[in-house]
Amino acid sequence: MEKGQKGIFITVIGASDCSAEETRLAEEVGRELARRGATLICGGLEGVMEAACRGATSQGGVTIGILPGDSREDANPYIRIPIVTGMGYTRNAIVAKSGQAVIAIGGSYGTLSEIAYALQNNIPVISLGTWSLARGGVVDSSIIVAQNPVDAVEKALGLIRKS
Repeated sequence: MEKGQKGIFITVIGASDCSAEETRLAEEVGRELARRGATLICGGLEGVMEAACRGATSQGGVTIGILPGDSREDANPYIRIPIVTGMGYTRNAIVAKSGQAVIAIGGSYGTLSEIAYALQNNIPVISLGTWSLARGGVVDSSIIVAQNPVDAVEKALGLIRKS
């Protein structure tokens, strides 16, 4: 790594309570990120976050969890670097802004808030079955749809390289 180069950081977001399919997608995204040397950032809890981290650590990847509470013990078992905020859902801004791209898998309103923070800060958002947006009945194409986990990671890395 050249001086000044910090590596690639990609945020993976999604619900704590997720489907079996979202779990599968998240785990594969995590594996693919680690294979390509990217550091995975997430909210550090269960569900999509845990599945993505499980996939990343299975390939020797680095995982960072931006935790809402006051204890490192709240982190899922696959988080290598827990960051305690004591900020609750306010930490979603940090989760979204810490990555150079965001991969959103499923998700609820917390995920939607992270998508908004990312888009507001010109951080690309790639979708695997997450929210879609519309303004005044017109589809907003800000969220980039991926076909599968490998496509999501490739799109994220491609957009980071362009910037």
